[in-house]
Amino acid sequence: MRRCCSVVMAADTPVEDARLADAERLLGHAFSDRGLLRTALTHPSYAAEHADADTYDRMEFLGDAILGFVVSEHVYSAFPSEPEGSLTRRKHYAVAGDALAGVAESLGLSGYVLLGSGANAAGERQRASVLENTVEALIGAIYLDAGLDAARSFVLRVLGPRLEAQDVPEVDAKSALQQWTQWHSGSLPSYRIVEVAGPIHARTFTASVAVDEQVLGIGSGPSKQAAEKAAANHALDVLHGRREAPPEA
Repeated sequence: MRRCCSVVMAADTPVEDARLADAERLLGHAFSDRGLLRTALTHPSYAAEHADADTYDRMEFLGDAILGFVVSEHVYSAFPSEPEGSLTRRKHYAVAGDALAGVAESLGLSGYVLLGSGANAAGERQRASVLENTVEALIGAIYLDAGLDAARSFVLRVLGPRLEAQDVPEVDAKSALQQWTQWHSGSLPSYRIVEVAGPIHARTFTASVAVDEQVLGIGSGPSKQAAEKAAANHALDVLHGRREAPPEA
């Protein structure tokens, strides 16, 4: 299969039409509105350099929500005897950043993403977070173009092996939080013991965890490690909208 080069062409040129047609073949979806596909493949750095281009940010937001729903619906139906915790682990395994980046790589999508000249020179085309965001934006684009069934079909097809895995690896809260922050902001969580209470034989430790200098979680436990895990769990709940962030000190 021919792979698109990284040359940028204006919309509605023969080269641009060929680029989008190739992308459609990789995705297995022919768009009624190719403008949606063009937007889904447009990195913010390109949009910043071209006033007439739309960035994929909004579509990524939509695609992330659709992805979460489709995967949740699927694992709920496919594994009727498993409890919530197990279903959550399956969902996280399927929608993890490395899974989505792997989809982009396996389909050969990186060469079709429009990047600004600086971002392209810096190697952003192969950056895992860019590949992840592109896949989420494409899910949003397919949904807008053809509806939920088409988006569901695409998600189940490209994530099939992860969705049907019998053994899903356990990921502890600290590892899960680190994965999330690395994929979404490129930073690492920072832990701090903020309080030690109780007698020496029965200490209780309280830890906080910050991401980009913002405290997202606080937790307590009988050891520093347990307190940090509790704080990481709190932060993950905050990032997924299940709990509020701690009040600022």
